[in-house]
Amino acid sequence: MSTPPSGTTGTTTSALPEHDRQAVLALGVAASQADDATSLSEDAVLRLRAEDGSVRHLLRHADGALVGYAQLVGAGSGLEGELLVDPAHRRRGHGAALLREVSARAAGADVRLWSHGDTPGAAALAARTGWSRVRELLRLERPVAGLAELPVPALPTDVSVRAFVPGADDEAWVALNAEAFATHPEQGRWSVEDLRSRLAEPWFDASLLLLADTPGGLAAFCWMKVEDDLAELYVLGVAPGRAGAGLGKALLVRGLAAVAGRARTVDLYVDGDNVPAVRLYTGLGFLRASIDVQYASPRA
Repeated sequence: MSTPPSGTTGTTTSALPEHDRQAVLALGVAASQADDATSLSEDAVLRLRAEDGSVRHLLRHADGALVGYAQLVGAGSGLEGELLVDPAHRRRGHGAALLREVSARAAGADVRLWSHGDTPGAAALAARTGWSRVRELLRLERPVAGLAELPVPALPTDVSVRAFVPGADDEAWVALNAEAFATHPEQGRWSVEDLRSRLAEPWFDASLLLLADTPGGLAAFCWMKVEDDLAELYVLGVAPGRAGAGLGKALLVRGLAAVAGRARTVDLYVDGDNVPAVRLYTGLGFLRASIDVQYASPRA
């Protein structure tokens, strides 16, 4: 019988004290550097400040240091979240110990956890513990060079493009986002509060959130983000009644042109099974840079 790893795992649904929050962020930086991937998603980082009891934080300590972290939130009838282990403490059983604690807290509910970067260690841990690979999220990227020269598609005659106006467009944007991403497991659940938490971020620039406006209301949007030297297609959404007519590409090309002189690289995330979207992005010169994988807990 193998010896259990030395360490303790604590769980809280209270807002993390600042020293714990900083320790989790530092752990995320270390894992990101080791795995060449962003180890904590933006949603997970924002939830580190949650004070409403909706987030479960599992912190694993050994030798007086934080060596692992898992975060869980409700998702339908189950839970979803993220899990990471300090690179200096991997292959010592801490990941398996965290998974056992996650399963105990789930009390039989289905759980899905993200592994950012599709690392061999995460795949091996999943295989040993019976977790199955259920979703792939691709990160695609391309240099900004040449973006300004992309042919700009014409807009339908009833569509005009304008910038988002904070406070005036919030509710309409959330309604369109919910409609456009009705079947998406995360994006379609955004509330007005979720939107406004992003509007309050230092990187937010209303001029980079383009809206396709029509006499009947908003029809599509393209939200670009620039932080440091990296631009990102943050969200691209089209009303279902307008899908397939080229409106998304027309907005996207305009959004890409807007960041052409403000970064060196632009990236985006897209589900691997979203064939039309992958085709659109690769047609604009995006190439696969990395893969994030979501694992599902063993069936009872």
